[in-house]
Amino acid sequence: MEYFCYHRDRPGSLPLRHELLEKHWSYMDRYATEMIARGPTFADDGETPTGSVHILDLPDPATARAFAFDEPTYQAGAYRDVLLRRWRNVLGRTMWDFPGGPTTGNRHLVLGLGLGPAPATADLDTPPDSNDLIAYGPLLSDDGSAWLGTAALVRAPDAETARRVLTPGRYADIEVHAWEFGGRR
Repeated sequence: MEYFCYHRDRPGSLPLRHELLEKHWSYMDRYATEMIARGPTFADDGETPTGSVHILDLPDPATARAFAFDEPTYQAGAYRDVLLRRWRNVLGRTMWDFPGGPTTGNRHLVLGLGLGPAPATADLDTPPDSNDLIAYGPLLSDDGSAWLGTAALVRAPDAETARRVLTPGRYADIEVHAWEFGGRR
Protein backbone atom coordinates (compact mmCIF):
# COMPACT_ATOMS: atom_id res chain seq x y z
CA MET A 1 0.00 0.00 0.00
CA GLU A 2 1.32 3.41 -0.92
CA TYR A 3 1.05 6.39 1.40
CA PHE A 4 1.54 10.14 1.09
CA CYS A 5 2.83 11.83 4.26
CA TYR A 6 3.32 15.58 4.62
CA HIS A 7 4.64 16.95 7.91
CA ARG A 8 4.01 20.73 8.05
CA ASP A 9 6.46 22.79 10.09
CA ARG A 10 5.41 24.64 13.21
CA PRO A 11 6.35 28.35 12.88
CA GLY A 12 9.75 29.02 14.44
CA SER A 13 10.81 25.36 14.41
CA LEU A 14 13.82 25.77 12.10
CA PRO A 15 16.44 25.63 14.91
CA LEU A 16 14.86 22.41 16.20
CA ARG A 17 14.82 20.93 12.70
CA HIS A 18 18.51 21.73 12.29
CA GLU A 19 19.29 20.19 15.67
CA LEU A 20 17.47 16.97 14.77
CA LEU A 21 18.56 16.69 11.13
CA GLU A 22 20.81 13.65 11.64
CA LYS A 23 18.14 11.87 13.72
CA HIS A 24 15.58 12.62 10.99
CA TRP A 25 17.83 11.25 8.24
CA SER A 26 18.79 8.18 10.29
CA TYR A 27 15.11 7.48 10.86
CA MET A 28 14.36 7.88 7.14
CA ASP A 29 17.31 5.61 6.24
CA ARG A 30 15.37 2.76 7.88
CA TYR A 31 12.71 3.23 5.18
CA ALA A 32 15.03 3.71 2.19
CA THR A 33 13.76 0.69 0.26
CA GLU A 34 10.12 1.73 0.77
CA MET A 35 10.58 5.33 -0.43
CA ILE A 36 8.91 6.47 -3.63
CA ALA A 37 9.76 10.15 -3.06
CA ARG A 38 10.94 12.43 -0.29
CA GLY A 39 12.10 15.95 0.32
CA PRO A 40 11.54 19.28 2.05
CA THR A 41 9.13 22.04 1.06
CA PHE A 42 10.04 25.71 1.29
CA ALA A 43 8.46 29.13 1.79
CA ASP A 44 8.26 31.59 -1.09
CA ASP A 45 11.81 32.75 -0.30
CA GLY A 46 13.02 29.30 -1.42
CA GLU A 47 15.18 29.02 1.70
CA THR A 48 12.96 28.56 4.75
CA PRO A 49 11.76 24.95 5.21
CA THR A 50 7.99 24.63 5.68
CA GLY A 51 7.52 20.88 5.72
CA SER A 52 8.68 17.44 4.72
CA VAL A 53 7.13 15.12 2.10
CA HIS A 54 7.49 11.34 2.14
CA ILE A 55 5.75 8.94 -0.23
CA LEU A 56 6.24 5.29 0.69
CA ASP A 57 5.09 1.78 -0.03
CA LEU A 58 4.28 0.25 3.37
CA PRO A 59 2.51 -2.99 4.35
CA ASP A 60 -0.46 -1.56 6.24
CA PRO A 61 -2.09 1.52 7.83
CA ALA A 62 -0.55 0.82 11.26
CA THR A 63 2.96 0.89 9.79
CA ALA A 64 2.13 4.14 7.95
CA ARG A 65 0.88 5.78 11.16
CA ALA A 66 3.96 4.60 13.04
CA PHE A 67 6.18 6.02 10.29
CA ALA A 68 4.45 9.42 10.43
CA PHE A 69 4.11 9.83 14.19
CA ASP A 70 7.29 8.14 15.47
CA GLU A 71 9.49 10.40 13.31
CA PRO A 72 11.94 12.17 15.69
CA THR A 73 11.25 15.70 14.45
CA TYR A 74 7.50 15.15 14.85
CA GLN A 75 8.05 13.69 18.33
CA ALA A 76 10.08 16.77 19.30
CA GLY A 77 7.26 19.12 18.27
CA ALA A 78 8.77 20.68 15.13
CA TYR A 79 5.68 19.92 13.03
CA ARG A 80 2.27 21.54 13.50
CA ASP A 81 0.34 18.78 11.73
CA VAL A 82 0.61 15.73 9.52
CA LEU A 83 -1.36 14.86 6.40
CA LEU A 84 -1.27 11.08 6.00
CA ARG A 85 -3.30 9.51 3.20
CA ARG A 86 -3.33 6.39 1.10
CA TRP A 87 -1.95 7.20 -2.33
CA ARG A 88 -1.67 5.44 -5.67
CA ASN A 89 1.55 5.69 -7.68
CA VAL A 90 0.05 6.40 -11.11
CA LEU A 91 3.51 6.77 -12.69
CA GLY A 92 4.76 3.47 -11.27
CA ARG A 93 8.24 4.80 -10.47
CA THR A 94 10.26 6.51 -7.76
CA MET A 95 11.61 10.05 -7.87
CA TRP A 96 15.06 8.57 -8.54
CA ASP A 97 13.71 7.18 -11.82
CA PHE A 98 12.54 10.63 -12.99
CA PRO A 99 14.27 11.23 -16.35
CA GLY A 100 14.87 14.91 -15.49
CA GLY A 101 17.18 14.02 -12.61
CA PRO A 102 17.26 15.56 -9.15
CA THR A 103 18.45 19.10 -9.90
CA THR A 104 17.28 20.49 -13.25
CA GLY A 105 14.52 23.10 -13.02
CA ASN A 106 12.27 24.25 -10.22
CA ARG A 107 10.35 21.57 -8.30
CA HIS A 108 6.97 21.84 -6.57
CA LEU A 109 4.58 19.86 -4.41
CA VAL A 110 1.02 20.33 -5.65
CA LEU A 111 -1.80 19.22 -3.32
CA GLY A 112 -5.36 19.24 -4.56
CA LEU A 113 -7.82 18.75 -1.72
CA GLY A 114 -11.06 17.18 -2.97
CA LEU A 115 -14.52 18.71 -2.78
CA GLY A 116 -16.11 15.47 -1.60
CA PRO A 117 -16.93 12.27 -3.47
CA ALA A 118 -14.82 11.89 -6.60
CA PRO A 119 -16.47 13.52 -9.58
CA ALA A 120 -16.51 11.45 -12.74
CA THR A 121 -13.85 13.85 -13.99
CA ALA A 122 -11.48 13.52 -10.98
CA ASP A 123 -7.77 13.66 -11.78
CA LEU A 124 -7.27 9.90 -11.35
CA ASP A 125 -5.09 9.25 -14.38
CA THR A 126 -1.80 10.67 -15.59
CA PRO A 127 -2.24 14.11 -17.17
CA PRO A 128 -1.67 14.17 -20.95
CA ASP A 129 1.67 16.02 -20.74
CA SER A 130 3.48 14.12 -17.99
CA ASN A 131 7.14 14.70 -18.91
CA ASP A 132 7.63 16.99 -15.92
CA LEU A 133 5.84 14.79 -13.37
CA ILE A 134 8.16 13.36 -10.73
CA ALA A 135 5.38 11.65 -8.74
CA TYR A 136 1.62 11.73 -9.25
CA GLY A 137 -1.41 10.04 -7.74
CA PRO A 138 -4.75 10.30 -6.00
CA LEU A 139 -5.07 10.82 -2.25
CA LEU A 140 -7.40 8.12 -0.97
CA SER A 141 -9.41 7.26 2.14
CA ASP A 142 -7.90 4.84 4.66
CA ASP A 143 -9.49 1.84 2.97
CA GLY A 144 -8.50 3.12 -0.49
CA SER A 145 -12.08 3.30 -1.75
CA ALA A 146 -12.75 7.05 -1.77
CA TRP A 147 -10.90 9.78 -3.69
CA LEU A 148 -9.93 12.70 -1.41
CA GLY A 149 -7.71 14.69 -3.74
CA THR A 150 -4.47 14.47 -5.68
CA ALA A 151 -0.78 14.90 -4.79
CA ALA A 152 1.92 15.59 -7.36
CA LEU A 153 5.60 16.41 -7.40
CA VAL A 154 6.32 18.35 -10.57
CA ARG A 155 9.11 20.21 -12.33
CA ALA A 156 7.78 23.60 -13.44
CA PRO A 157 9.22 27.09 -13.92
CA ASP A 158 6.90 28.60 -11.29
CA ALA A 159 4.05 27.82 -8.89
CA GLU A 160 1.30 28.86 -11.31
CA THR A 161 2.58 26.48 -13.98
CA ALA A 162 2.87 23.70 -11.38
CA ARG A 163 -0.73 24.34 -10.24
CA ARG A 164 -1.97 23.62 -13.79
CA VAL A 165 -1.06 19.94 -13.43
CA LEU A 166 -4.44 19.68 -11.64
CA THR A 167 -7.76 20.50 -13.24
CA PRO A 168 -9.31 23.73 -11.87
CA GLY A 169 -12.77 23.40 -10.34
CA ARG A 170 -12.28 19.83 -9.15
CA TYR A 171 -10.78 20.79 -5.79
CA ALA A 172 -11.79 22.69 -2.66
CA ASP A 173 -8.24 24.05 -2.55
CA ILE A 174 -4.98 23.60 -4.41
CA GLU A 175 -1.74 24.23 -2.50
CA VAL A 176 1.60 24.67 -4.24
CA HIS A 177 4.88 24.52 -2.32
CA ALA A 178 8.47 24.79 -3.52
CA TRP A 179 10.01 21.31 -3.10
CA GLU A 180 13.33 19.59 -3.69
CA PHE A 181 14.62 16.01 -3.81
CA GLY A 182 15.46 14.95 -0.26
CA GLY A 183 17.78 12.58 1.47
CA ARG A 184 21.42 12.55 2.35
CA ARG A 185 23.66 14.70 0.22
